[in-house]
Amino acid sequence: MFKTPKGTTDILPEEQKYWSYIRKIACQTAEFFGYERLDTPLIEEAALFWRGVGQGTDITEKEMYVFKDKSGTELALKPEGTAPACRAYLQHGMSSRPQPVRLYYLSPAFRYERPQSGRQRQHHQVGFEAIGDASSSVDAEIIDLAWHFFQALGLHDIFLVLNSIGCSKCRPHYLEVLKTYYIPYKESLCPDCQIRLEKNPLRLLDCKNENCQSIAEKAPRSFDYLCSECKDHFDQLQSYLHAMELPFALNHRLVRGLDYYTRTVFEIQPESEGGQSTLGGGGRYDNLIEDLGGPPTPGVGFAAGIERIILNLKKEEVSVPELPRPLVYIAQNKADKEAILLARNLRENLIGAILATGQKSLKSQLRQANSLRVPYTVIIGEEEIKNGTVILRDMVTSTQETINKDSLIEKVKKLSSEKTSHEQPPSPK
Repeated sequence: MFKTPKGTTDILPEEQKYWSYIRKIACQTAEFFGYERLDTPLIEEAALFWRGVGQGTDITEKEMYVFKDKSGTELALKPEGTAPACRAYLQHGMSSRPQPVRLYYLSPAFRYERPQSGRQRQHHQVGFEAIGDASSSVDAEIIDLAWHFFQALGLHDIFLVLNSIGCSKCRPHYLEVLKTYYIPYKESLCPDCQIRLEKNPLRLLDCKNENCQSIAEKAPRSFDYLCSECKDHFDQLQSYLHAMELPFALNHRLVRGLDYYTRTVFEIQPESEGGQSTLGGGGRYDNLIEDLGGPPTPGVGFAAGIERIILNLKKEEVSVPELPRPLVYIAQNKADKEAILLARNLRENLIGAILATGQKSLKSQLRQANSLRVPYTVIIGEEEIKNGTVILRDMVTSTQETINKDSLIEKVKKLSSEKTSHEQPPSPK
């Protein structure tokens, strides 16, 4: 029997309410902050990520799904959303638009990594990018947007972690200091970190190995080696966050896993679990578009994994709205044609309807209507056809009445309106 490939999962109907809820809140958040929807292909040229994300990262060296198409072009399944957004910005001449260009996306991403809770080889991201403005106020906006997004979802057990990893002027000196610190510990490092020490020292701070973490804890701090421009940028950002009363903590080990980051990096984490279960994160990438062949163009962004958000919604027992259900189930006894026409008439009048099928008994049909959580059942049989009536049954109270078939539409709409009004919370005084 076929099963889903390792690291992928089916999203079953009972889980769809979480996905619909997150997408709705993401779109609303984007609208509030002036971000516009961008959809990029699931496949891109592999070189886009080699040049943009960096050759020394786990994503490009170990995790990308790379293949050649029939023309011999090397393509990759999209492992993240920022590089494609920047490619689209360049390709479509978005620099002529008012800057920054504010974009958001909802997209699958593919990484060949060890499947874990909240992160599969095919996972799904919601991301926001502001391209074309180097101001620290845009960093503050992105962080505020991320905070607003999680709060709007109902996640309040969260905190913000912040760092600055400098720029091309000050980072080289910091990396030399970092390497000098690590060299005496080389033999104690995990095999991956021994390679990172030579190829990508900044990644040393991000290692999840317990022994490497203890070494990283006492490592030199990047924000102590910033140039004057980076320091001013970081200080200004912190002043904005204080002014907005957004609580945050500095963490010198926070570097993120992508080479394109400059200056600001941040993560939003659950208060009770820490970095291993990060809800989302991002930062500034002022060199990325230039690395992709465009002119110097600053940018800053944020992304979150939808699967991990769902885990936290369930953990915090956030009440997520059920998806809309049809109002009416149509049960019939020797009246299949009339039932079909009745269902069609209801739908044409914007009333959702489920039609009983097969030769089930009336008792079985009512049982099915109850299991489908439909509020009303309409019953039609030979007697009702002869009299031009239907039986309307309230599935919550189990009461029913016989009404004229021509008044069914008006009656269902009236009952539905009363029910909706009754369920609304009282207005605040």
